Order: sequence, then C-alpha cells, then structure tokens
Amino acid sequence: MDTSAPTPAAGTPPRPAAGPAPRTETLNIEGMTCASCSNFVEKALRRTPGVVQATVNLAAEKATVEYAPDQIDHAGLKAAVEQAGYRVFEPQAPAAPNVLAADEELAERKAQACHDLKRRFQVAVGLAVVIMPLSMLMLWPALMARISMPLLNYGLLLLTLPVLLYSGREFYVSAWNGLRHRTASMDTLIAVGTGAAFLYSLAATVAPGFFQRHGLAPDVYYDTTATIIALILLGKVLESRAKAKTSAAIKALIGLQAKTARVVRNGQEVDVPLEQVRPGDEVLVRPGEKVATDGIILEGRSALDESMLTGESLPVDKSVGDAVFGATINKTGAFRFRVSQVGTNTVLAQIVKLVEDAQGSRAPIQRLADKVSAVFVPVVIMLALATFVVWFDVADPARRLPLALTSFVSVLIIACPCALGLATPTAIMVGTGLGASHGVLIRNAEALEKAYQVDTVLLDKTGTITKGEPEVTEFITAAGTEAPALLPLLAAVERRSEHPLAAALVRYAGQQQSEAPTGPAEATDFVAHQGRGAGATVAGQTVLIGNRRLLEENGITLSSELEQAATGLLAQARTVLYAATNGRAVALVGVADTVRDTSAAAIHQLQSQGLEVVMMTGDNYQTAEKVARQVGITRFFAEVLPADKASKVQELQAEGRTVAMVGDGINDAPALARADLGLAMGGGTDVAMEAAGITLMRSDLQGVVTAIALSRQTVRTIRQNLFFAFVYNTLGIPIAAGLLYPFTGWLLSPMLAAAAMALSSVSVLTNSLRLRGFKVQ
Repeated sequence: MDTSAPTPAAGTPPRPAAGPAPRTETLNIEGMTCASCSNFVEKALRRTPGVVQATVNLAAEKATVEYAPDQIDHAGLKAAVEQAGYRVFEPQAPAAPNVLAADEELAERKAQACHDLKRRFQVAVGLAVVIMPLSMLMLWPALMARISMPLLNYGLLLLTLPVLLYSGREFYVSAWNGLRHRTASMDTLIAVGTGAAFLYSLAATVAPGFFQRHGLAPDVYYDTTATIIALILLGKVLESRAKAKTSAAIKALIGLQAKTARVVRNGQEVDVPLEQVRPGDEVLVRPGEKVATDGIILEGRSALDESMLTGESLPVDKSVGDAVFGATINKTGAFRFRVSQVGTNTVLAQIVKLVEDAQGSRAPIQRLADKVSAVFVPVVIMLALATFVVWFDVADPARRLPLALTSFVSVLIIACPCALGLATPTAIMVGTGLGASHGVLIRNAEALEKAYQVDTVLLDKTGTITKGEPEVTEFITAAGTEAPALLPLLAAVERRSEHPLAAALVRYAGQQQSEAPTGPAEATDFVAHQGRGAGATVAGQTVLIGNRRLLEENGITLSSELEQAATGLLAQARTVLYAATNGRAVALVGVADTVRDTSAAAIHQLQSQGLEVVMMTGDNYQTAEKVARQVGITRFFAEVLPADKASKVQELQAEGRTVAMVGDGINDAPALARADLGLAMGGGTDVAMEAAGITLMRSDLQGVVTAIALSRQTVRTIRQNLFFAFVYNTLGIPIAAGLLYPFTGWLLSPMLAAAAMALSSVSVLTNSLRLRGFKVQ
C-alpha cells in the first residue's frame, strides 16, 4: 500500500505540516464583474503565503478562504485582495449575539449599490435617447442643411462625456486597475471597445481635416459609445435584480429572526433587543409570537410551527423539557423557556452559515468554465486586434477604417464572459437556498453534484425507515382483565424504569388517557430485575412486567389464550412484554420499532426516479424481510454489525454503483463518510451529520426524495447555463468579427453586440431562477 502523502493540486499551497488547525473565513469582495475577476482574486489569494485553499463565488461576491492562522491573519487576506485591485467590505455589525446583523448590513449595502447602478443607467439611457436621433440627422437632409456638422459633433461630444465620466466611470477605473495589476476582465473589454469608439470620434470632431486629407470621412460614433454603455448598464441592472432573487432564500431565513425577547429579570418581564439575550435567561412566549432564540421549555406547553427550519407544515407539540428553536412560531399555548444558545450557536444561524458556505463552494462541473474564463479576456483582445488588422488590410480603402473599428468594438463587447461566470454559481445559490427553505441542508456544491449521479440509495432501517424508538403495537389482556384498569398499574411501574421499552409503555398509557382523575398511580417497593424487567407494589397490588423469564422465576405460567397470543406476536417480529398482578399473568404487550407513515411512499418515489433502494439493518433476517416487504424494498442486508456498515457501502460500490447512504446514528457515520453521498437525518447525532454531505432537518425519507430531485434539477440547470454561455460566445464572436459580411453584407452593430451580451447574462440568471418553481416532493 502506498502510504505517501498526497501531492497538492497545482497552484494550491501545501498544508502546513504542523501548527494550529487551519481556519476558514469568508470575505465579501467588491468590484468583481465577471469570471475573469473572480479567477484573478482566487489566484491572488492562493498565491498568498499561509493560504491553504481559496474559492471565489462571483454570484455571491464572496471568497471562502482556508488559511494557517500562524502564518497569516484577516488583515493579510484583506491586503492580498486589495493588492489584486479589488475591495473587501467589512460589516460594522455588533460582535457576538446577533450574528445575522452582519448579513443584514451586507444586504443593505448591496441594495444601495443596486440603487446607484440604477441611477447611472437612468442617466446613460436619458442621454443616449437624445444622442441617437441627433446622430441620425443625415437621414433628414432638410435639417442637415441648417445645422453645422462640426457644431453638431461638438454637441454630441458634450452629451456623451457625462455618460463616460459618470455612468461608465466604473468600467474605466476597473480596467485601469486591472492594467496596473497586469490582469484583464469584462470591464477591460468594455473600456477598450467604447474607449476606442469615443477616441476615434473625438479625433474626428477636433481634427476633421486630418481625416479628409487622407480620404476618410470624419464620422463620429458617439451614439455607439453612449448606447453600448446604456445597454450594458441595463444588463447590469437586470442582473443585480436577478442576483437578489437567487439569494432570496437566505434573506428569508435572516428575516425570520425575532427582533426582541420578553425576558424575566429580577422578577419582572422586560422586552429587550435580541442582542441582549444571554444563555441562562428565562424567556416568555405568548401565542402568535416568534421564539427569540434556542432553549429548553421550563413551564407550559404549546404547538410550534417549525416549517421554516424543517419544511414540515404540521405544528409540533412541545412540553416541559423539549427543545425550542429561534424564529419558529408559537401557535397555541404560552410557555417559558431557558435560553441555551444565542448568536452563532443557534440553529437558524448555523443553517444560514451552512447555506452560505454551500453557495460559496465550487461544483466540479464548473472546472471547465474556470479554465476557459482564466484565459478568455486576453484571447478575446487578441482576436479583436486581429479582426481590426484583417479588415483594415482587405477592406475597401474608403470603408476600411470604419469597418475595422466597428468589428473591433463588436468583438470586444459581445465576448464579455459574464454568462460564463454566472452559469454555475447562480444555479447553486438558488438550489441550495430552495433546499434550505424545505429542510434540506446541502453542505457544498460537490454534494449537490454527487446527488445527481446517485443510482443506489442505501437506507439504514432503524431511525430512518422506522421511527427509531419502540412503540406499543398490541395490548392483549387475559379473560376477566380490563385494560383501562390495568394500564395505570403497569405505567406506574415502568415510570420508575429507564429502559426504552418502559418509556414506550408509559407513552402508550398516556395516549389511552388511562390515568385516574387524581393523577398517575404511585409505585412503591420498586425493584429492577437486571435483564428481565421490573416489579413494584401499586395500589396494594404486586405488579411484575418484563420478559417471560421474569414470570417463570416467580412461578407464574401463561394461560393457553395468552400463550397462543404470544406465539403470534413473536411470529410478527414483536418484542413481547409479559405482565402479572398478584401472581397471575394478566396481559401481553407487543412492542416494535414501527415504520414511519411516509416511508413506503417515499421509497416508491425514489424507485420511480430510477433509483435502486437497498435496506441495511442489524436485525435478524425475519424482521428485516418483514419491514422490507412492508415498504416495497426487494434487496436488503440483515444482521449487519455497526462495524460492517461501511463495508456494505463498499460492496455496492464494487458493483459499479454510485451510492447515497441515509442514516442517523453514531454507528452510521463511517458508512455516511464512505458513501459517494451521505444524507443524515436531522433528528440524528452530530457525528452523523458531520459525516454527511446533506442534512435533512426532518426525520423523514421525503427529504431524501426532495434532495435527490432538487439536485438533479439544479445540475440540469447548470448544464443548460453552460451550454448557453459557451454557444453564445462560440457563435457570437465570429459574427461580430464580420464572418457574414463577405456573403451577406451584414455587419453586427456594436450596439446589437452590447444588447446581446446583456441578454446572455440575463438569460442565464433567468434560467437559474426557474429553479424556484421546483415542486418539492
């Protein structure tokens, strides 16, 4: 076996051999406009000493950086970004308690930037509307005879200057910064294209005689310059609106948090801002109010709407000792709870963080787009220059300069790689956000893509297909014994026991409402019989409940009626409890881990998607076969030891299958990690959820159906986006270069190129937003 350390990927600094564990930080980057920008920022960060890994998301405008804290800190990361010519926005939100305040501040800043962009567009389009008809006066000879051409050109120059210096200023500043740092972006293409048209027009305005002496008409292209900037800004405005919609799910989650909490302090009820709530505080919640933060109920009971966290529409009953979560809605009763978590530790904050991390991650499918965009802008500039040279050499002398200039500008403008950079991250943002709003938390884009490739789903039985806790399924009494009278006696004994089977009987008694009006009966002289059951005295009667051995040890035999019933229960793979009072067998209790109500339907839906569903359990073959038949599974593994679960995953993978493992317990963690994709039930253990790529907030197999269907639709959308982006540039650049001109006499106008470029980005974003119409199973 090769035990050598893996070689780091090219361009990625090796992990430090020793020292503190790497930290991960998210930076909000300003100034990125296209895939080339995000690639340049990513490379700049990766080249920085101390950075282990960096991923930049253009759509989210964030960089996720893993770094060695003993080699570099936040200030160093910020400096690396700024040296690359971009800015890092740092929210001024208060530190700990309300972690979501920083997200709100960032959202406000982006909203302001969107407003500024809209104002720049309005100025550009307002002036372009005036410049365009003035540039076409030659179509009206009567007007041309009255207006001096030089005077008209100077008027157009004055009208175009505000478009360049105000509306288009960001393009030129960004292009200049890129030039200083020896990089190029979409802004470079726009600046060079519009700048060339403007400078040519300026020369024709200031020195028309020079052109005339060389046999050239001193034509101006102010309308081209102004209209291109207006159209590109229109695309930016539409793009910013669409981007806002892609992160709508995150904004909705952030908006769910309560603003205040009613806290008991010094015996008084006081409404305080959420930032002032601390662990240990006691908080009162009335009907209709939001729960302020996470905690444990101390007093009262209610039904809570937890759909914003779990996707489950039905309210969940809560009583003393149950956990409540911030942002959930109290539907009925009032209760008091003790705060257990605030700020970054709340479930809501963890969900927001997980979704943001997923949105900032990179899917393997994006690698091709990254490779192309890394060299795209320099290649386009060379193509544009080649286009200019070719047309200047081969075109008619009277037309060669305008033809060469028009083709040069068109190639630069139509080739902007915006759509390429937005194709993958926008779909991931919508997909992961939609999943979070329905209780499916996707850890990263790789998990999303893996879910698309899955062809086999391996389900752990206990806690996944079944409820994971024993439940009374049958209560059979001997002749002459009434269940309502007997149940309180048995419940009184089992209430003193800590065994899971005892808890099942106590729950069953409560559901049957068999307690006396004065309250539950009390057991005295309680004795736990190790491995056999328990006994006590209740209401003057000696009560025993446990396995058959307990009754035999006390000389108690079953009647033929109970003997026959016990044989039937055992044949159904039930665990049987035997009950006796005053030395006489009086009842049998059948207990089983029952199948969830939704399991069979969910498994059928998975199978209808073309997936093979396999069950795995540590139970005996008889029990496994019964459960498998009940839910429609044809292949299963029985009597699997916890240590062997991962090997069963490998066994399926050896058959050439791509396996998704679904589980909820600590002993499922190795199998979840070994599978191609791990899905952990939200009601399971932290260890299981850490090992999984997808976490289901509901302990329900319907979440597996949703996760796989959503991933398939998301990856399908990404592929469509990449197709649109690649095809658009593949077809657009040759046409802009004048490929059709020799055959049709048709040349692509730079203004049409600008409109097409804007439309390409908007089409990719719109296609991603179609995911919001995904129907959750």
